[in-house]
Amino acid sequence: MATTPEGAKQPKSSASRIAPPASDYDTLPIEQIRNEPSPQGGGYEKMARRRYQKPRPQKRGNQWTILVREDVIEHGQRERKVRRVPLGPSTLTRAETERLRDDYLATINQTNVGIGGAILFRDFARIYERDVLPTLATTTSDRSKSVLKNHLNPEFGDRMLRELTVEVLQGYFARLQARDPEPETLDKTRDVLSAVLRTAVDYGRLSTNPVDRIRLKKRKLTKPKPFIRVHQFYALLELIAEPYATMVYVAVFTALRISELAGLAWRNVHADSITVEQRYCRGDWDQPKSEASQATIAVDDHVMERIQKLKSVEVVIRAGSGFRRYKAVKSDGPDDLVFQSPVKGAPMRDNNILVRHIKPAGQKLGIGWVNWQVLRRSCATWLDQAQVNVKDAQGLMRHSRASTTQDVYQQVVPESQRKAVRKLTAFVREALKEAV
Repeated sequence: MATTPEGAKQPKSSASRIAPPASDYDTLPIEQIRNEPSPQGGGYEKMARRRYQKPRPQKRGNQWTILVREDVIEHGQRERKVRRVPLGPSTLTRAETERLRDDYLATINQTNVGIGGAILFRDFARIYERDVLPTLATTTSDRSKSVLKNHLNPEFGDRMLRELTVEVLQGYFARLQARDPEPETLDKTRDVLSAVLRTAVDYGRLSTNPVDRIRLKKRKLTKPKPFIRVHQFYALLELIAEPYATMVYVAVFTALRISELAGLAWRNVHADSITVEQRYCRGDWDQPKSEASQATIAVDDHVMERIQKLKSVEVVIRAGSGFRRYKAVKSDGPDDLVFQSPVKGAPMRDNNILVRHIKPAGQKLGIGWVNWQVLRRSCATWLDQAQVNVKDAQGLMRHSRASTTQDVYQQVVPESQRKAVRKLTAFVREALKEAV
């Protein structure tokens, strides 16, 4: 029996050199096992680059065709298959056919995009739901999940990302528009699909977002967007209990969005202005909608008086066969909310106020279409009827992105805005007199 010299290294068996511990594999996410074969991460982008192709076009029957090698994923495994691609009718010249070939192979021959585009849409949608949706507001996240489940996954789930070309997507939206869906459904479907494919671009799975080049048919407005008249507004207030009536009052005279009203704290209420620095919507706290929305706006005296009056208001709520009284404002510290739920003092939910208070009152007056957006639009319409300067109206509505928007912490309001809100008040009072 041969002996090993003293000090010589023992050769390692092939099994010890090749087999890694089983624990290296049994904790990988499902998406990585299927789509990212490298245990160290990085996915298909770390694999060998696809070979450059430039096949010679050939005539087959009445068409020019080429043979193309493409990587596909089947049953979680990468395979390279050859398929024949038609380029055009045989009446084309060879030069024209070669240009069509180069256009078709432009994406396949790109060196900066890996085989990651071979992932199925439904699989990448799960990655999008895992990585991106948790960063969005709850309402936006829930709506996106609904669009993916009901519209996008049934249509594109079995297609690879790189198969979602402009032609494919344009055809889908053309068919969708032919069914005459609600405009909001069409817009949301496009927005969610664009967000998913934009994430694929960020992850290096696609080079461009094909949704950016989708063309949709322009919709014609069949009727003007509604707003409420001054006398309807005051009639509406009479039918709404506190503190919700004050919320409606402030919404109309300040054009604050309901999420901004729900997030309004006492530190944001000044002597003759209001600062918008946060918003609240159904459990989510966030910054205002845009940079221009985060501003300090002028507010007239009668609005400030109504807000301060809330501190002395008591709310009567039915409790079984009796009634209970609660303070409309349980605490008015700097960080406390101006509008608090009467029982617990928690933040208000916009949909509850709309369904339980505003809609029933509007239906009694024959304006059942009234909602928070209508109230904001009514403010903009009244400003126009009061002949307020357009720039001042934009400043109050906070629609503009102009650099003249005042810094939220300076709490400085232009004098022209003060004149604008006084004009608005004068117009409302005059219109109310005429209605009486």
